[in-house]
Amino acid sequence: MTTIDFEASCLPRHGRSFPIEVGIADGAMSRSWLIRPHDDWAGWDWTPEAEALHGLSRERIACEGLPASVVLAELVAATQGRRVVADSLIDQYWLDTLAAAAGTPSPFAIEHVATLFDEACADEARIGAAVAFADRQGATRHSAAGDALWLSALIGHIRGAMLPESQPILLAAQ
Repeated sequence: MTTIDFEASCLPRHGRSFPIEVGIADGAMSRSWLIRPHDDWAGWDWTPEAEALHGLSRERIACEGLPASVVLAELVAATQGRRVVADSLIDQYWLDTLAAAAGTPSPFAIEHVATLFDEACADEARIGAAVAFADRQGATRHSAAGDALWLSALIGHIRGAMLPESQPILLAAQ
């Protein structure tokens, strides 16, 4: 199983948003990619609130981001044959947007973490304990890799695969 998280130019309720970073995690290992804005996204919205939350500027993603097609190809290779899970339904929209910019249909469906809660028959107390556990792992929140690590820790706790309470390992794309 792989967890996934996207950071975006804004939330859709604030306008037309596009993905600017994607991160995945499996246990304590993660990887992320900055996404260069695609020409098709010219004129789409960007909010200062989103930038303040994720800390990524337009200039940085324009300079350091990879083309949508490269990010998608590497993401597909990294998740091939794996179940991909997110904690927000909007992540599928951003995967679809990334795939469209790369000129291809979405390569996989992202499942919502609630499906795993149901499979594990997790009640509110168990989910709360898993959230507390994930919070203690020290992942940097509102970064794609950090949020994917947080979710991976939460799922690991729910599934009974306790991770050691240590700093997560972050691997950023070059």
